[in-house]
Amino acid sequence: MAGRRVVVFPSSAELGPALAHLVTSRAEKAITSHGRFTLGLSGGSLVFMLSKELLAMPDLDCSKWVVGFCDERVVSFDDPESTYGLYKSHLFSKVNIPDSGILTIDPSLPVNDCAEDYTCKLKKIFPDEDFPVFDLLLLGMGPDGHTCSLFPDHSLLEETKKIVAPISDSPKPPPQRVTMTFPVVNSARCVAFVSTGGSKAPVLKEVLEGRDGPALPAARVVPTNGELFWLVDDPAAASLTIQVERLGAGAKL
Repeated sequence: MAGRRVVVFPSSAELGPALAHLVTSRAEKAITSHGRFTLGLSGGSLVFMLSKELLAMPDLDCSKWVVGFCDERVVSFDDPESTYGLYKSHLFSKVNIPDSGILTIDPSLPVNDCAEDYTCKLKKIFPDEDFPVFDLLLLGMGPDGHTCSLFPDHSLLEETKKIVAPISDSPKPPPQRVTMTFPVVNSARCVAFVSTGGSKAPVLKEVLEGRDGPALPAARVVPTNGELFWLVDDPAAASLTIQVERLGAGAKL
C-alpha cells in the first residue's frame, strides 16, 4: 500500500470540492496512462455530494469513464433504494458518460444470478486480471463499520475467490444485495472513504485506531498496491488521537 492519508476538513462544504478534484485528477491520470478511467461508486449521502460537486467542475469530460458499483441493492432502478437510479437522476443524466460506460446489475435476476451476471460484466471490462483493478473506488462506512455490503461478523468477509458476491441477509434493508469482495476492493489503484457527521466519530476511531476484537470491515480495506484516503469532516474526526492532515477550502489532493 502506498500509505494511508487521513484528511480532515472543517465540514462537508470543504470536503466535497476536494473529493471532486480527487476524482477528476485520478481520471486525467488514468486516461493519460491507459486510455480510460474506471470508477467504482457507493450509495448513501455520497451520491448527492459527489453529483453536486462534479457538476460544478468546469469542463467535466466523462466520455472515457467506465463506472461500476461497489455494491448495489437488488431492487428495480426506479426504487428509491437503487444506487444506480439515484446516480442516474442526479449525475449520469447530466454528463457525457456513455451508456456503455455504466455497468449496472440486472435487478430482474435472483440475487445469486445477479451476482454472477455482474461478475461477467466486470470480467468483460477487465479481461486480463484475476480481480478487476479499478482506478478509483469511492466508499462509505456505516455506523457499524460496514463498507460496500460487507457487514461485521458476516461470512462474506472471508470471501477470497469471488469478484462479486450475493448477500440475501443484509442486516440493513433491503436484504438482497450484491457486493464487491475484499480482493477487488484491495486491488484498486486508489480507494477513498468519505465519512462525515458526528454519528460516525465512535466507529471512525475504532476503524482507524484499532479496537478490541476483530477488525471492522472498513478497517480491512488496505489496498495491496494502491493509495488509501479517508476524507472526513471535523465532527466525524472528533474522537481521533492519531495524526491527521487538516485541509480547508480550495484544497487539492
